[in-house]
Amino acid sequence: MNWEEGEMESESLFHQEMIGVKPLVSDRVRFAAQSAPSAAQLARRAAAQQVLVARPDYLSLEAVEMLSPHDLVGFKREGIQEGVYRKLRLGKYALQAVLDLHRHTLSEARSALLQFIADCVLVLHGKGERSQPQALLKSYVSAWLPQIPEVMALHSAERRHGGSGALYVLLRKSERRKADNRERHQKRLG
Repeated sequence: MNWEEGEMESESLFHQEMIGVKPLVSDRVRFAAQSAPSAAQLARRAAAQQVLVARPDYLSLEAVEMLSPHDLVGFKREGIQEGVYRKLRLGKYALQAVLDLHRHTLSEARSALLQFIADCVLVLHGKGERSQPQALLKSYVSAWLPQIPEVMALHSAERRHGGSGALYVLLRKSERRKADNRERHQKRLG
């Protein structure tokens, strides 16, 4: 069988399989309704809003040191081991969640950031090459994150995760995660 005969046979098989198939009436895509936020998400959202009300200067909207769109960003608290920070910097931790701040105002971005914090996150602030001033969100997010006590370290993401337009954020482990870790290491040692 040559190439043309194979093409004709393939087309014939396709047409046979399509017998009885009716075209869709609408060309619109319907998205499933988003599920309601979980109790944990609602609790985090309420806690974030309380912090903003209790301390209006928390994550200030006042002027911060402006970054350029391609600046790399890094921060780590005292006590963070170099190996842990290196794994964060190189994107070696599994991303548990991603927050995309593109097209947010500063006020919206601040609220979203506070509501979002979980364990290890990727924050997409964008490079801000088209914003005026350039890198506005990037500059504020980079200034805000070290002010949040749960943030242990941060670094600009690897290119595959957004490069200088995104940040890896390492957060303090919850008491539950600490207990799970201790238990896992006890089993290994014991």
